[in-house]
Amino acid sequence: MKLWQKLSLLTVCVLLLTGIVSGGVVIHGVMIYNQSKTMENYEQQIKSTAFALGRELQSSPFESYQKATKISYLKYLIRRYDASEYILIEDDHVICNETAFHLTDPSDARWGGETVFSVIQQKGSQYILLAGKRIPLGNISTNLKLVLVKDISSLYQNIRSQAFFYVLIYLSMIIVAVVLVFIITGRILKPLRELQRAAQDIQKGNLTRRADVHSKDEMGMMAQAFNKMAQRIENQVTELENESERRRQMMGSLAHELKTPMTSIIGYSDSLLHVNLKETQRTRALNHIYEQCKRLERLSGKLMSLIGMYDNDSICFEELPVQVLFEQAALIEKYNLEQQKIKLVYSCEMGSRKLDKDLMISLLVNLIDNAAKASDVGSTIYLTGKDNVIAVRDEGCGIPEEEIEHVTEAFYMVDKARSRKAGGSGLGLALCSKIAELHGARLLIESRTGEGTTVLIKFAPLGE
Repeated sequence: MKLWQKLSLLTVCVLLLTGIVSGGVVIHGVMIYNQSKTMENYEQQIKSTAFALGRELQSSPFESYQKATKISYLKYLIRRYDASEYILIEDDHVICNETAFHLTDPSDARWGGETVFSVIQQKGSQYILLAGKRIPLGNISTNLKLVLVKDISSLYQNIRSQAFFYVLIYLSMIIVAVVLVFIITGRILKPLRELQRAAQDIQKGNLTRRADVHSKDEMGMMAQAFNKMAQRIENQVTELENESERRRQMMGSLAHELKTPMTSIIGYSDSLLHVNLKETQRTRALNHIYEQCKRLERLSGKLMSLIGMYDNDSICFEELPVQVLFEQAALIEKYNLEQQKIKLVYSCEMGSRKLDKDLMISLLVNLIDNAAKASDVGSTIYLTGKDNVIAVRDEGCGIPEEEIEHVTEAFYMVDKARSRKAGGSGLGLALCSKIAELHGARLLIESRTGEGTTVLIKFAPLGE
């Protein structure tokens, strides 16, 4: 059973229960009220009749009458007050009863009290009201009691008619309420059905699906949260797909990069095994194999570093002086730069920052190495640090404007022939970009062909 059906049925059951209880209480209250009012009216009637009979008997020579005359006179008086409604009792004997009711116990002391005693008796579907009291006679020694007999069945018939009428109205209202509840509940829960459809579409792979709900109640708030969640899932899936595609391309590029040195190694090895070479030729072949193996070593090392930064959580940040990192990077590159007759000039106006020492040194060494590969003999490389920016500037060949946005991609090389000749693999700037990202920095490249290149590592201001 669906939620809107459950809510509708629950509401209908509550309405039915409250209606039955409240209707029963109202009908019972009306019955008690009408019954008490009816009894009160007839009690007042018998009081008035008893008082009037007492006054007439006191003003007449009732004591001097013979017994037969007394009875006749009493019957005469009763008929004047509608004898069909009264029973007259003298000394515990009924002397006048023209009603349709037979009084079983005339001697009952309750009929002879100073106050009215009343009771309702049921005979089948008939309800009889009996109300009696003693007639006040003053000095007259006769004991007379007057009992009122009244058929009040019509009172209960009216109550039953009212109850039946109430039930009809109540059932009609319940039917209308049921229809309205089903309609309103369906409309209220319409956004929930929209959320369900959106969730099903997303489950089927439609990650762009959003819940079309614009209400400002709890349903609208839930729909907004759902849409934000769906957007985040879409972004994460897109990011994972992009990352998977980047890794796939990287592995393809790696296979391509490995093919050239491996082919060269296999060729020279085959020559060494099967061809009788001169000593100089053998030395040249072994040197070439050695250089290609070193190239494979550098390539695998950079690749493992790049992959490791995606998957390794062992990066350790500590407060380090940037000047010390400059000095260590310059020391590492000293021999390489001297071989190429390239000068490195560095200056640092930055203080200490939270950095991973090994990664930052690797970042600086890679940038200096790339600058050296792009520079001519006798050139100068400038390494500077000021405010929140570290810059590595060379005076080399520069990078074409259309190539700048691609140079941080793994295995991308602007001048492939020159890069391979210099021992490059196209992983250096990809590695640098990832290291900068891990430190909350951005890697920016400014370059013009023939004028050199400046690579900026722009950190967030301290305290942010």
